[in-house]
Amino acid sequence: MTTPSVVGIDLGTTFSLAAFVENGRPHVVRDPSGIALVPSCISFHDDGSVLVGSAAKERALSDPSHTIFSVKRLMGRTLADLKKELELIPHQILEREVADGRKVLHVNIGGSEYTPEELSALILKEVRKRAGNPTKAVITVPAYFDDSQRQATRDAGRIAGLDVLRIVNEPTAAALAYGLDRRGAGTVAVYDLGGGTFDCSVLSLADGVFKVLATNGDTYLGGDDFDRLLMQAAAKEMGVDLATRDAELLQHLRDAAERAKIALSANESAELNVAIASRGVKFLRVVTRAEFEELIRPLIERSLDRCKAALRDAKLTPSQVDEVVLVGGSTRIPYVRKRVGEFFGKTPHTGLNPDEVVALGAAVQADILTSGRRDMLLLDVVPLSLGLETLGGVVDKLIHRNTTVPARATTRYTTGAENQTAILLNIYQGERELTKDCRFLGTFKLSGIPPMPAQFAQVDVTFLVNQDGILTVSAKELRSGAQAQVTVQPAHGLTTAEVDQLVNDSIENAQEDFTARRLIELRNKGENDLRHTEKALSQAGDMLTKAQRDAISSATTTLRGALASSELDALQRALDAFGGATNHLATLMMNEVLRQSLGGSNEDDLDPNKL
Repeated sequence: MTTPSVVGIDLGTTFSLAAFVENGRPHVVRDPSGIALVPSCISFHDDGSVLVGSAAKERALSDPSHTIFSVKRLMGRTLADLKKELELIPHQILEREVADGRKVLHVNIGGSEYTPEELSALILKEVRKRAGNPTKAVITVPAYFDDSQRQATRDAGRIAGLDVLRIVNEPTAAALAYGLDRRGAGTVAVYDLGGGTFDCSVLSLADGVFKVLATNGDTYLGGDDFDRLLMQAAAKEMGVDLATRDAELLQHLRDAAERAKIALSANESAELNVAIASRGVKFLRVVTRAEFEELIRPLIERSLDRCKAALRDAKLTPSQVDEVVLVGGSTRIPYVRKRVGEFFGKTPHTGLNPDEVVALGAAVQADILTSGRRDMLLLDVVPLSLGLETLGGVVDKLIHRNTTVPARATTRYTTGAENQTAILLNIYQGERELTKDCRFLGTFKLSGIPPMPAQFAQVDVTFLVNQDGILTVSAKELRSGAQAQVTVQPAHGLTTAEVDQLVNDSIENAQEDFTARRLIELRNKGENDLRHTEKALSQAGDMLTKAQRDAISSATTTLRGALASSELDALQRALDAFGGATNHLATLMMNEVLRQSLGGSNEDDLDPNKL
């Protein structure tokens, strides 16, 4: 095999592999036995040696406490995110707080602790070694991976010694592997059901432009979950409590469930056989394909609900989709193929090996980036909206979900306090209107703003999402030139419930959310207007007529009463009346404010609730 300088890597939950382009065609990397797949499994020995891949998987039954699998499901997560997973993970999962306040997940294996990035890097190193140690790579991720998970994947690549040229969504890579970008104009739906994640992406192809119209998914739905259902069914019949997290029993149950699941794709029945001779454990149960299909039916329907959401965002119906592509080993299950075909009303593409198709597409993209041999533009999208916290806990969205990347958006803000010299920027991800309903990603501070009156500072905040879907935030105060920038290192990732429900909740709660947001915004304005008017009256009140002062007093009383209520219309009317009553005072103050000195202290760093 020719040693490639750049490869495409599918870092999978169950298996990982690499591919490269030679003479214009993509090929997967195989070992001397012709095997392409590297099990995403790692085993640590007491002597310090580490096994990765098939050798590690073979040790899983005999040494489960030192062997770990499905690391991808830990990427970018916190302990709280894994609540439903913990009983089936035989290792201690810990959370360590680092210097900047972020919480970092660690896995305790044999008395040593490793982050998910470190563990994923070991898998990437094995894949890289098999490919002849290339230095550059394109790595794929589920389309619905959030900013934290994409960052974690890129970090794992760097730890493995790779220059990660780009992070590409798995469904997009699959469509590239099928060469659908060269079939003329059309619309493609990619149904990607792997070992641990599910995505549905809708793409349009025209004039060499490969554009993702919409994506939706579930970062906790895949073959592992099918295994888990079989494990739980067997444990119930055996009278075993999985909450005890018996490492040896869990691993034997998992191995038996996986073997039965695979066998049921080719046979009408299979044995679910759990035998631990040293402990006298013996369980044998024949599972029929019909039983298995009924067991997984709710999960498959959940995946089709995600497909409906993606199509809805793309403003398409299933009948308007020209091609359907199946990706991921779990799409070998006959019931999956049947339901996907019924949903879209057409037979899906299954010509390429579903385990290899993503790596092949990643190799095509790697070749495009390094050789320029193909005239094709790849446009992915932001899976979830990104925004900034403003006064009252409102999220001001700068970049909306399903925006094509790279994407940039700039919004201007000002200060809310006198002589304020710093602004604290809190960054959120999600579809709801209030911060309490979205996921906190990170924070940074813009310092060095000269003291000046409230609302005089002009701060431009820019969100930039690069082609990998990774966010950078910058801020600049225009009068002083003070500026700051940060590539967001998220405080934690998204939980599966939030990923499932963020978009749906935003639709179901739209009216309530917008009412709450509008009320907050009007109250902020009213309180701000009252504060500034009080100050202006102390400075220039004697320049008003008695009638003007009485009008302001009456409008002030009405506005304070409206602020204490939750009536939007009444508050808006009170604000309008107050604005009319104070108009002459505002005109008098314009020249006065401009003449005032801009001096002041720098002790009032901005709380996010003053932005």
